[in-house]
Amino acid sequence: MKTSDFDYELPPDRIAQEPLPRRDASKLLVLDRATGRVSHRVFRELPTLLEEGDLVVLNDTRVVPARLLGLREATGGKIEVLLLDDLGEGRWLAFTKSGGKLRVGEWLGLADGRARARIVERRGEEGDVLRIESELTLAEVLDEAGYMPVPPYIHRDRAAPPSPLDRERYQTTYARERGAVAAPTAGLHFTEGVFADLEARGIAVAFVTLHVGVGTFRPVKVDDVEAHTMDAERYTVPPETAAAVRDCRARGGRVVAVGTTSVRTLESAATEGRLVAAGPGVATLFITPGYEFQVPDILVTNFHLPRGTPLMLTCAFAGRENVFAAYAQALAEGYRFLSYGDAMLVL
Repeated sequence: MKTSDFDYELPPDRIAQEPLPRRDASKLLVLDRATGRVSHRVFRELPTLLEEGDLVVLNDTRVVPARLLGLREATGGKIEVLLLDDLGEGRWLAFTKSGGKLRVGEWLGLADGRARARIVERRGEEGDVLRIESELTLAEVLDEAGYMPVPPYIHRDRAAPPSPLDRERYQTTYARERGAVAAPTAGLHFTEGVFADLEARGIAVAFVTLHVGVGTFRPVKVDDVEAHTMDAERYTVPPETAAAVRDCRARGGRVVAVGTTSVRTLESAATEGRLVAAGPGVATLFITPGYEFQVPDILVTNFHLPRGTPLMLTCAFAGRENVFAAYAQALAEGYRFLSYGDAMLVL
């Protein structure tokens, strides 16, 4: 497979820049993967499209406001830092962006003096290793002065104060486990009303945690899909979720995975009998067409960037021709794409 096989034209004006006033008012394209048939609904109708005995599995990771602005102490030049992974002992892997070449040993002043960071290692495309010092905890620094790491295709004034809208809406209503640097965006549509309707229809809900990192959104830069390597992302399957999957299988229900990160977690933890093992793990699974799914029967997902790994996973689940035909219909019907956009249900 070639990366170009997953390319399509996405007009810039179809990329949602703001969330809708109501989370569950998003459009919902329903795709039957057996027939390729498409219908158009609204997300708050999702419970009516599922059946009693089904199990909805969501990723409860919580997005950290991990983007910090600052200055290079030696030159006064502006610096932007996106924290990616806690390496321990005050060391963080981060993406850094500045107007000049950064050097190992250089000090950065971050968040209006709330913290300092020293560059201790440069790892090329992987990022830089920073040692961060502050009288506050890093969590306090981020909560006070950090920006939500909305993707660059969501245009924001990079120098303006952190957006209260993004703080609220680039986060699921059920986010609990702090650690992600990108939102599991299929879950952004869920509301208390949707959860109440699921319960009323006898549809169970369970959670996994995958801390979304660079692995999910790093672009595929190689021509041959198989040459791409996914970055590791930490996950946990709680015992009660493993039990919920087992009970769902026993009653003949279907597992509904919300988002590609939930799919990758379930598949990484898959065991015999289409069940999952409880416990922590590291997801490096790269799912492309031809992959045989073990756990999810149904997928809820957003509309993804061209050539990206989430789109490849969606094509693996629903069939590439089905997905591209559905995307063409979505564009024709005025759907909003990407993180703050509309959703798709693959039955």
